[in-house]
Amino acid sequence: MRILFLGDVVGRTGRETVAAALPGLRTALRVDLAIVNAENASHGFGLGPDMADALFAAGADVLTLGNHAWDRKEIVPYIAATPRLIRAINFPPGTPGGGSVMVTLTDGRKALVLQAMGRLYMDPLDCPFRATQQELARQRLGVTVQAAVIDFHAEASSEKMAFAHSFDGQASLIVGTHTHCPSADCQVLPGGTAFQSDLGMCGDYDSVIGMVKEPATIRFWRKMPGERLAPAEGEATLCGVFVETDDATGLARRIAPLRMGGRLAPTMPAV
Repeated sequence: MRILFLGDVVGRTGRETVAAALPGLRTALRVDLAIVNAENASHGFGLGPDMADALFAAGADVLTLGNHAWDRKEIVPYIAATPRLIRAINFPPGTPGGGSVMVTLTDGRKALVLQAMGRLYMDPLDCPFRATQQELARQRLGVTVQAAVIDFHAEASSEKMAFAHSFDGQASLIVGTHTHCPSADCQVLPGGTAFQSDLGMCGDYDSVIGMVKEPATIRFWRKMPGERLAPAEGEATLCGVFVETDDATGLARRIAPLRMGGRLAPTMPAV
C-alpha cells in the first residue's frame, strides 16, 4: 500500500497549498491512502466543516485533529456525522467523534487509521499507550487490515519515540504531529514500523511555527499577552512522508520525507 501523510495544515495558505497539490501528488506517487492533519486549518486554531469538506474534495481520505480539535464549535456535530474525521482516541469516554477509522480501498484492502495524543506538556488525557494498545489488539496486521497508521500528536520527541518503539511491528506507520518542524529521523524501525518524530507543517515557514513572527516573538521578550496570533500568509511549504508497505505483513518497505514549495529544501520521494 502507498500511503501519503501530510503534516499540520496551518491557516489559509496551508489549506490552499494542500488543496492545490494533493490531487497531483496522489497521481504522481500512485497514492492508495492520503491522510492530512488539519487541526490548525482554521486561522491556526481548529477546523471548520467547510474546510474539512474542501480537504476531502482535494483527495484526503482521512483527516486527523489534535489539541485544537474543539476550537471551532461547529466541528462537534460535523465530527459526529463524519467518521473519516478523527480526534485523539484517548479523550475520555463520551467525547464526540471517534479516535480511529477503518478505510476500505476501492480494491477491498483495508487500512486502520488511529490518532492518539501525548500527555507530556499537553492536556492530561487518558493514557495514549493503553488506548492504542486496546485498539490495535482488535486487529491483526496483514490479516484483518493491510495497513495500520497512527498519528501521535505530541510535544516531546522522547514521548513520540517511546510510543513508536512500544508499537514497533504492530503498525505500518507511526508519525508525530504538533510541533510543526519536520524532523530528520524518518526510518523503518527494527520491527518493521516506519516512523518520523514530526511531519512538520503545511504552512509558511517564514514564521514562528506557522504564526506571524513579530507578535509571536514579542511574547517571549515581554512575557505578556499581546495581539492575537494569526497565521503567516507567505508561500507555504508542504511537508509530510510517503510510505510503501507490504500487504502480506502490513509492515513498511520504505519511508521517504516529502517537502515541496516555500522556504525549506525540497525533497520528493522516488516512485
